[in-house]
Amino acid sequence: MSAARDYGLDDDYEWPRPPEGGWTADDLDELPNLPPHTELIDGSLVFVSPQTNFHSLAIRLLDHALLAQTPDELKVMTQMTVKLNERNRTEPDVLVFRAEAFAGTKQTWYRPEDVVIAVEVVSKESMERDREVKPLKYAQAGIPHYWRVEENHDLPVVYAYELDPASKVYGLVGIFHNRLKLTVPFPIDIDLTSLEPRR
Repeated sequence: MSAARDYGLDDDYEWPRPPEGGWTADDLDELPNLPPHTELIDGSLVFVSPQTNFHSLAIRLLDHALLAQTPDELKVMTQMTVKLNERNRTEPDVLVFRAEAFAGTKQTWYRPEDVVIAVEVVSKESMERDREVKPLKYAQAGIPHYWRVEENHDLPVVYAYELDPASKVYGLVGIFHNRLKLTVPFPIDIDLTSLEPRR
């Protein structure tokens, strides 16, 4: 199977050739026929491999739980991009952001200053990005909370981080098995064992 087909594209798909100096965050809205969930990291396009059931179920669990628990001044969205700076535009799996930043159904990205929590569900191909690259970039952009979700025996484990605004570095708040319970940025209580889809 060709690399193009791995991303749901025709065999004769012509991969975009980067301009000198690399792509910019604004280019993601202009480039035609990009594979779904393409990100920009350090001016380079990053294509996402097909995801596992665990990845999809973990996103759905957190999305539904957060929707039920966020205060009115916040909103929750899955797989929307954040324009961190000119050369970085990532797509967290789940995003909690300020409600006033919602600009209608045609919107394709949010500013980092509008984001309250960025969540990444780790997959085999995204491990290094989710553990090392993205937390550094999210912290530098000032996003106050970062959650990394790993799989352990078919269940999610959440590593929750909070930003030290002075140093722009994340500190680990806790590692949560079975139940995610936090008081910031708002009261959160999520049963992490309820991963299976409901009928």
